[in-house]
Amino acid sequence: MLVKMSEIIIYNHNEPFLLESGESLAYIDIAYSTSGKLNAARNNVVWICHALTANSDAESWWPGLVGHGCVIDPDKYFIVCSNVLGSCYGTTGPVSINPTTSELYGLDFPQFTVRDVVNVQLLLASHLNINTVELLMGGSFGGSQALELALSKNWQIVHLLLIATGAKETAWGIAIHETQRLALTADATFTDTNADAGANGLKAARGIGLLTYRTFEAYNSKQTDHDGRTDNFKAASYIQHQGIKLVKRFHSHCYWYLTKCLDTHHVGRGRGGLENALSQLDIPTTIITMEGDMLIPESEQKYLARYIRESVYYKIPSSYGHDGFLIESKAIGDIIQKELTKNKQKIIKEITVAELKNLIDSKVDFQLIDVREEFECEIATIGGELIPLGQIADQASVISSEKKVVVYCRSGRRSADAIKKLQQLNGFENLFNLKGGMLAWADEIDPSIEINGPYTNG
Repeated sequence: MLVKMSEIIIYNHNEPFLLESGESLAYIDIAYSTSGKLNAARNNVVWICHALTANSDAESWWPGLVGHGCVIDPDKYFIVCSNVLGSCYGTTGPVSINPTTSELYGLDFPQFTVRDVVNVQLLLASHLNINTVELLMGGSFGGSQALELALSKNWQIVHLLLIATGAKETAWGIAIHETQRLALTADATFTDTNADAGANGLKAARGIGLLTYRTFEAYNSKQTDHDGRTDNFKAASYIQHQGIKLVKRFHSHCYWYLTKCLDTHHVGRGRGGLENALSQLDIPTTIITMEGDMLIPESEQKYLARYIRESVYYKIPSSYGHDGFLIESKAIGDIIQKELTKNKQKIIKEITVAELKNLIDSKVDFQLIDVREEFECEIATIGGELIPLGQIADQASVISSEKKVVVYCRSGRRSADAIKKLQQLNGFENLFNLKGGMLAWADEIDPSIEINGPYTNG
């Protein structure tokens, strides 16, 4: 059953959910948001993984990057973001009702891992019948999820974007999280089960985190006092204000569990180590580091770039440090646009003439498209539907989005151009260019064909 709640949809997965620990939840509610429309080929999906205390409404916390007129535009893409397991924005977590006691789980909620978070998202993707993702993206904790999703091998992923993240949680990160949890548990109300439980501890934990989210330069430029005061400093007020903001929208128990979850991040666990796990990825991957990131420093992203084979690495100049992944939307967007364009230019799948002959002989249901001119077909043809290259945009509706489509011309050049146009128009992923075209067909399959006619345009 789907229940619409404002901009959030709740998918009720009414089956037991087994956690990595061996414990299980009787059922899972998964909160998620979508925008845009899924195309006929079901392959224009952008799947966004959110960070520690965010929600599923990516347009609200990633302005300038996600939304109408942005690079991640719902007019072009079907955008999905799922609230993580253990959060307090609709997905099952410590503030959900425990079906065994009919009371809030609170601190009785079972501990969970990043892989558990990812497995919940895979349940949602299955429910939505999504198997192909054009862009899988996330920053910080969202990047950890995106890496695990890519390594799960459950989806066909066209491009992977990782921002301000690493292959595993560092000792530095775990130490910060443990310090935050000490602050949480030092609040005498932390073990309560009401909405205000551990509020002061949560404020303190947020303050600890903020020291690593920004940089020395950012604090000095924004929070320095110049009037010689001896109290009520801007920096102190900033930390207090940010703590109060988080208390109003988040719960201390969720924060405790999610920091424990962050500590479990290790893509090499059970996969033969980090290097071996990362080398298994054969997805074009863009890796971005934020200059001055103290929480997940540049060395962590460079490690990813070293072992992910099809990766490119960018460093964005920023005075915001780790938080730059949420703030430097223009720079991130420019990189995404560049890499997606480059990726689409590269991805034209090919089929050999021998493979096409096997398709024909096996009587598999597929579509064959000839993009040459009519007079060329009179010289020689393999068959199929004639749609000259100049008419391909107008005739795109007759091309199947379901079955395999083989496109051919004389040499393979015009058919490649036709496929590029169709990919831009409709996001087709089922198109195959006949390698070598009619020339290869005549040379390898049917030597009796004479195609050296009065044309040389490919």
